Amino acid sequence: MFARSFKLMTLLGFDIKIDPSWFLIAALITWSLATGYFPFVVPEVTQVAHIVMALTAMVLFFGSLILHELAHAIVAQRFGMKIKGITLFLFGGVAELGDEPETAEAELWVALAGPAMSIALAGLFWVMDSIALQFDQQGAVSSVFSYLALINLILALFNLLPAIPLDGGRVLRALLWKRHGNLLEATRIASMSGTFLAWALIGFGVFWVIRGASIGGIWQILIGVFLLGAAKNAYRQQLMAETMTHQTVGDLMSLTVVTTTPEKTLTELVHDTILKHRFSFVPVVEAERLLGYIDLDTAIQTQQDDWPKTRVGDVYIASDDTNTARPNMTADDLINHMAGSKRRKYLVSDGERLLGVISMSDLINYLALTRKVADLTGGEGQKSLPAGARSVR
Repeated sequence: MFARSFKLMTLLGFDIKIDPSWFLIAALITWSLATGYFPFVVPEVTQVAHIVMALTAMVLFFGSLILHELAHAIVAQRFGMKIKGITLFLFGGVAELGDEPETAEAELWVALAGPAMSIALAGLFWVMDSIALQFDQQGAVSSVFSYLALINLILALFNLLPAIPLDGGRVLRALLWKRHGNLLEATRIASMSGTFLAWALIGFGVFWVIRGASIGGIWQILIGVFLLGAAKNAYRQQLMAETMTHQTVGDLMSLTVVTTTPEKTLTELVHDTILKHRFSFVPVVEAERLLGYIDLDTAIQTQQDDWPKTRVGDVYIASDDTNTARPNMTADDLINHMAGSKRRKYLVSDGERLLGVISMSDLINYLALTRKVADLTGGEGQKSLPAGARSVR
């Protein structure tokens, strides 16, 4: 999800990572606090003090976000779920779950853990604010604690809105799942609620931009656009997971495969195979034995002047567990593997024998066909198409 993120530290066994987009929001928060909020609430102190207060508040706020996501992660781990890590990014933080909750109860408690932590932090900072007021004559320290109490309370309340991808949306999904026993339908309703909230934020953002509050309005629009995409993606992912549950790689792989041999030159590969058949991913086979694959990206790493004298066997990528799937592998497992590796095309083999090729487009095409059949049959075609209804590229 966050390909450019880097690890900051490990906390309670969880990797804390930062996406480069986080630096933008960190700078924006620091600037707005130093030039707007703190000069308004504590005008008596110097500009340098305002900057120090802003930096302190920003660091403690993002520390609060980490604790919010850490609460999700700890509870999720208690329910047996894998946690990939916690990442800070432009729109806050996220605990990346390796798999989804198996029960509605697990979903509910994992979702509530974050807002509960934020409310607890709001109370803690409120107490610290009250204590600081007794000793801080100018109010600088207490103002920082007051801000943190308020922002954690706002974070908790906003996250409790019943709209996916917010925590409240997952609470709504858990309650609907528990009541009706249909996770996909519960996800659809919670995603619709998320879509409604997203468009409302976008609408309010446009309104404030028109009224002259450009920064606040643009920020609302950006959050709305993010929530809109996340809400739609949540339903799409759940739909794909349920559709692919009973399908295997062997059911969905493409049987129309054009291969090449290691003796061919790159010129022959590009002109006679890639351009002629319009396949950019070509398995390499010798005497019916799968060796690996070569794609256009690999070919163009060689200077074009050297193509006539460079053989496929010199540059192809050998088949291994990272680029090869077995026919009995479930489609759902393959999707998870794709998400972790960022690879979108795989060889399918039985030992050293090539059986076919499977790609993300094969899975998406199958999903689209399944949805179309379901629409035509009133939902009866939702579970699966016949095994022979494979996509052909």
